[in-house]
Amino acid sequence: MSQRPSSPLSSNRRSLLFGVLGVAAIAAAGFALVGPRRVWTLVGGPADQGPVDFTTLTRRSVANDSLACSPGTCSQETDFDLPAFRTPPAVLMRRLDAVAAAMAAERVDEDLDPLYRRYVFRSRVLGFPDTLDARASSAGDGETTLRLYSRSLLGRGDFGANRRRLRQIADDLQGAASVAGRGAAPTVAGLR
Repeated sequence: MSQRPSSPLSSNRRSLLFGVLGVAAIAAAGFALVGPRRVWTLVGGPADQGPVDFTTLTRRSVANDSLACSPGTCSQETDFDLPAFRTPPAVLMRRLDAVAAAMAAERVDEDLDPLYRRYVFRSRVLGFPDTLDARASSAGDGETTLRLYSRSLLGRGDFGANRRRLRQIADDLQGAASVAGRGAAPTVAGLR
């Protein structure tokens, strides 16, 4: 049997494949050594995207943000509605701090306004940063309204990550303090 001579094309393809794999290995090693936080800061800037003014907020044209608000509190289209909460705003914001901490978020606002919060959340595997803004307002009759806006620093899409995050936060808060909840509204003591 005669052996088929190797063609220059297959040798070129093999060299290209090894070259691509080598570059990928070097990039992965560099990413691991430098760390995702520094890489994403170099690529997209600071993880904290700064404060949002909900009265002038304009949603992004790409699918990498999510907005949820109590009825009548946001002029932009929301992804879903939040309820009004039967608890004082300060108590609701403390509960939000606890929920965010349980989700490994970092609080980054200046802590100057007791009714406003800003957090940076990071994806589990690659550490992609997202900024979440929250504002509570007293609605009278012991009710508090809430506005939440989460947006990605990087990419043109987030595969629904920001919406899922807001939904999880809303579910956790609603379980503790919703006006439209099941049965009696929780007491302030139950939220501390």
